[in-house]
Amino acid sequence: MKKLLLLFMTCATVYSVQAQLETPQPSPSAKLEQKVGLTDITIEYSRPGVKGRKIFGGLVPYGEIWRTGANKNTMITFSTDATVDGQTLKAGTYAIFSKPGEESWEVYFYSDTNNWGAPQNWDDSKVAAKTTVKSYPVPFNVETYAMDINNITNNGGSLEFIWEKTYVAVPFTVPTDNGVLANINKVMSGPSVNDYYSAAVYYLQENKDMKQATEWIDKAVEMTKDKPRFWILRQQSLIHAKAGDTKGAIAAAKSSLEHAKKAGNKGYIQMNEESLKEWGAM
Repeated sequence: MKKLLLLFMTCATVYSVQAQLETPQPSPSAKLEQKVGLTDITIEYSRPGVKGRKIFGGLVPYGEIWRTGANKNTMITFSTDATVDGQTLKAGTYAIFSKPGEESWEVYFYSDTNNWGAPQNWDDSKVAAKTTVKSYPVPFNVETYAMDINNITNNGGSLEFIWEKTYVAVPFTVPTDNGVLANINKVMSGPSVNDYYSAAVYYLQENKDMKQATEWIDKAVEMTKDKPRFWILRQQSLIHAKAGDTKGAIAAAKSSLEHAKKAGNKGYIQMNEESLKEWGAM
């Protein structure tokens, strides 16, 4: 029995060592993260080596779809919309495929990223954007395939591929100006209803300056007077009550109750009725 147990333990140890064994990958994976303007771009791909082979026009035939890397699809993710050759790429993740040629490449941004290598059945409806760009000779050998984002400006850059003695770049733009202008307009117009509301409720919850909380919540109510919101009025009643203004608290609670009834919100109806009873208004 002891011998059997010892044999079992030995086998388990060998299996554990084997399971943990890690060896270098022929085409190691890489991940590039780059911010362009206000857009976050991530590229995930594998990097094969030349290893003495003829790459373009050899290992990678001209005129055929290539995965633009090795192993699983090469993928690019945009946190905002982007534009390639006048075509809009919605924010999201795309597989990058290409069709290398002697003087130019066709580059495709493909919406289906669940492929190992090129899709078995190519679907043109999944091509979110396509462009043709010139390829340039490199005066030295680039052993390991590489991708990068360069020529970066506030509004765009170039997605670059370089391997063996070939360089290709795909220009793209991102809507930085629109985002910046929207942020400027938002900031310059002052705090929003939600900003005033959230700040006031935080002060109420943390028992801070009720005078300041009252100013903020009253501002939020004023900004929504054309379309009163019962939940904001509810917080106004609680803040006024805590600030010692029972009359103001009752008025806000009655208004909140009225609009909660119109919305059919039983929870706020009950809360307002209980507060009004507590404050002697019912």
